[in-house]
Amino acid sequence: MTDPLPSRRPECGACLRAQSACICRWAAPVASSVELLILQHPLEVRNAKNSARLLHLCLPESSRIVVGEAFAPGDLETLLHGGGRTPLLLYPETPGVATPGVATPGVATPGVTAPDDAVPDAQPAALRLVLLDATWRKSRKMLYLNPALQWLPRLALQAAPPSAYLIRKAHAPHQLSTLEAAVHALAQLEGAPARYRPLLAAFDGFVQQQAAQFRA
Repeated sequence: MTDPLPSRRPECGACLRAQSACICRWAAPVASSVELLILQHPLEVRNAKNSARLLHLCLPESSRIVVGEAFAPGDLETLLHGGGRTPLLLYPETPGVATPGVATPGVATPGVTAPDDAVPDAQPAALRLVLLDATWRKSRKMLYLNPALQWLPRLALQAAPPSAYLIRKAHAPHQLSTLEAAVHALAQLEGAPARYRPLLAAFDGFVQQQAAQFRA
């Protein structure tokens, strides 16, 4: 007779982490006029360092997480344009590919036109900010696999401070966590930086908690 499989650790239904590592205490709910669509790579779902779930907990009424790498065109069209909002991609310019399947800056791609960089002339309540929650390499692949994303107008962050994401390696100080990038983008679009400062404080607590667990 074989031993039964060990039972799974009790999990929090809100943050989807083990109850011993629950991050719900850091949630700081805020109302946002801009709607967030977070396209999350499957490898990030159970990553303890991932900040997208905390972001969603802080913006429970105005954010949505959808997991996937390549989305069916019709489904993606609905996600981007459903409800009549105007989608805006938070992502640096990637006008081409250097190798098949991986988009990289500065290389022309036959048949692909760079998107209009101008932020749509729309009120915040009419915008849908799209974020790719993945490593830099995986996010470029997601962009390549979903052509509809390539055509979206893009938002460039203005004077964003260095990341406080000390628990995860970044290639440069300007590479922010998903939560940090969203906070700075929302503050920029709505002209209300003070509204989103509680999210940065929540992020600091989350980072400290994760750092303590990694040291244990």
